[in-house]
Amino acid sequence: MTIQLNDMGLLKTQAFINGEWVDGDNGETFAVTNPANGEHLADIASVGAAETRRAIEAAEVAMQDWKARPAAERAKFLRRWFDLVMANQDDLAKLMTLEQGKVLAESVGEVAYGASFIEWFSEEARRVYGDVLALPQTDRRGVVIKQPVGVVAAITPWNFPNAMITRKVAPALAVGCSIVLKPATETPLSALALAELAQRAGLPAGLFSVVPGKNAREIGGELSSNPTVKKLTFTGSTPVGKTLMKQCAETVKRTSMELGGNAPVIVFDDADIDKAITGALISKFRNSGQTCICANRILVQEGIYDAFIEKFTAAVNEFKIGNGLDADSTHGPVVTAKAAKDIDAMVKDAVAQGANVVTGGQIDAQGECFYQPTILTNVHDQMRVFREEIFGPVAPVFKFSTEAEAIAMANDTEFGLASYIYTRDIGRVWRVSEGIEYGMVGVNEVAISADVIPFGGVKESGQGREGSKYGLDDYLEVKYICMGDLNS
Repeated sequence: MTIQLNDMGLLKTQAFINGEWVDGDNGETFAVTNPANGEHLADIASVGAAETRRAIEAAEVAMQDWKARPAAERAKFLRRWFDLVMANQDDLAKLMTLEQGKVLAESVGEVAYGASFIEWFSEEARRVYGDVLALPQTDRRGVVIKQPVGVVAAITPWNFPNAMITRKVAPALAVGCSIVLKPATETPLSALALAELAQRAGLPAGLFSVVPGKNAREIGGELSSNPTVKKLTFTGSTPVGKTLMKQCAETVKRTSMELGGNAPVIVFDDADIDKAITGALISKFRNSGQTCICANRILVQEGIYDAFIEKFTAAVNEFKIGNGLDADSTHGPVVTAKAAKDIDAMVKDAVAQGANVVTGGQIDAQGECFYQPTILTNVHDQMRVFREEIFGPVAPVFKFSTEAEAIAMANDTEFGLASYIYTRDIGRVWRVSEGIEYGMVGVNEVAISADVIPFGGVKESGQGREGSKYGLDDYLEVKYICMGDLNS
């Protein structure tokens, strides 16, 4: 397939290292394909440890000047980058749909969402504050300042190939760090296009490098072991995150981890059932269920359970799956055929244990990457769909009796990223919000992500926060300076 963009200069297939577009040392490439139809999109340069090491070395050199520049100057660059991203929104969205599969409207929205982090941190760059401490000695003063942590390594996933990059790169650059990015092999085109726009915005060479490669272990090993890298930020699965944390321990790197989720949507009897269903539909099926904060378990109180299932099923049956570029498609494919098979295996496990398939329940005839939007009932807590992150368009709907039971079910997982509550009882809002073990809680609302909120989880869903005023802290070190002999 020939990709047609308004600006063909955004279609990059080489690595971006130290301000230059380069092939891998050994000339290897890997293919990017469209999950909707299997069409070949591009062959991307595949780099390894040596190229990654050079990117890190260049980042260290480039950072020395960058961190010394006034925050206002760094802010101006970020603003120019933001403007360019928004000016090229349509092309960036098209690239994303082609390589990732989500419907075009979602891709357009993600580009704007990703750009919002660039804009936000362009403004927050000016707001890195310190403190003056009142020490017990009268001839001394204590000063606390914040400085950039150093060279940052970032590893990002395929499900949000634009926003997961900007949410890391923007704050790092804002405070004076440099950053080396390893994008997912499924979606490198979005990352490389962002790098091209950063270069056009005037970013000095070496500050932002992109190292695509099919050998994730080799690149990740260099990023996590190289002593020049002072911080690693990762979004992806919990098992991989644990491995990276172990590798980072050897050089005592700082880490930020946004890992797996198992989000409950808890719907109480007193909830507005129509609003709860609308929220559950959005949360569960956005990006064909491939979001870390999407509803993984829908918990419905027994008094409205049957009515919920009836209305929920009717709405799901209105979905139309298809190519993300088709205007009438409401949902696209999942990212790979393997992903579809993994989803199907979880459904089959549930059925084998007694679950009922209300609708869907299999790979669609359209193609090996299309999984039918699915609703399961008669499910219980020993099934994989309760214990594991589904990451696909499958909605298991569980029944509960009491508020205490709902809290216990929600907490019965090692994960703790996002959660959602539907109720009109304000007392229950506070009790449940404080009682469930999650980093984020949506009350009568599932659209909880924005540049101004601290995104992150607890337990095995990770550490650190992205976005908001707190998002700068992960890229800053606190330094204490004691100033003595002041009475002389």
